[in-house]
Amino acid sequence: MSTVLEARDLRKRYLGGDGSPIDVLSGVDLVVSRGEFVAIMGASGAGKSTLLHLLGALDQPTGGEVLLDGNRYADRTAVELAALRNRRIGFVFQFHHLLREFNARENVMMPLLIAGVGDAEAGARADALLESVGLAARRLHLPTQLSGGEQQRVAVARALANGPAVVLADEPSGNLDHAHSENLHAIFAGLARDFQTALVVVTHNRHLAERADRLLTMEAGVLVPGTGAEVHP
Repeated sequence: MSTVLEARDLRKRYLGGDGSPIDVLSGVDLVVSRGEFVAIMGASGAGKSTLLHLLGALDQPTGGEVLLDGNRYADRTAVELAALRNRRIGFVFQFHHLLREFNARENVMMPLLIAGVGDAEAGARADALLESVGLAARRLHLPTQLSGGEQQRVAVARALANGPAVVLADEPSGNLDHAHSENLHAIFAGLARDFQTALVVVTHNRHLAERADRLLTMEAGVLVPGTGAEVHP
């Protein structure tokens, strides 16, 4: 399998309230291939979300580098990174962040329209993606008319809209009950394979983590092979 996403000696340091340095990431190395599902666990505050933000070009590292399709983020301008996030990286967060005034179909169309895709093509793509997550019959419903699990599935479809090279998910089922979580987990289990994208998920949920091709744990600012001991049922 070809490498899609790579982090090399990735570091992130913040300054505490007293001005002292706090090293959140202390040299993270990660390689994710096309079609691979990687789950990352670890204690709260271990730096998992910080890592995801760096992988998604939402923040800049203190040291090290991130490459997507062999190209370094550091070589791109802010405008180029914004375009990269829209077209090559899909995001799914704990809270779906759907636009409340638009229906499910329109929410999924949005990244495509921003990328310059025409209405008809964007609509057809959105319809196909919503069908793939089991929401074809709910495509014209507003977010307020959907359950939490349905809203999160719309968010997954939106993340896939532009055919991203990688999808990054931060606690995607953290705000859902058990039944809706299991439904979402089943979708994630086949997402990387079915859409041939790299998938990196930060989670505390053992059931989701166990579906991954590879499980890693954040410890002392680095990634190590995971055991699942840190996650919740």
